[in-house]
Amino acid sequence: MHTVPIEVYCYSGYKADEYPKCFFWKGERFDIKEISDRWYQGGCNPDYPVADYYKIITMHNRQYLIKHEVERDRWYLIKPAPTDLKSE
Repeated sequence: MHTVPIEVYCYSGYKADEYPKCFFWKGERFDIKEISDRWYQGGCNPDYPVADYYKIITMHNRQYLIKHEVERDRWYLIKPAPTDLKSE
């Protein structure tokens, strides 16, 4: 799995970094319209740190997968080539 470090701004409600609102990649801002799926990766294997994954749809109807490594507070783009939902 190829990951690209990104900067993410989050909504913080009852906890910090509750969910992503937008991210920056290659100098461009991507506002998140919808989180279509999310899941948690537990810390059972030291090769795979505790992380939250978000399948998101941007305001331009492009789909991305982003990952938040909780303990190191680092965000990554998992799927750098976007899928255009209009053509599906």
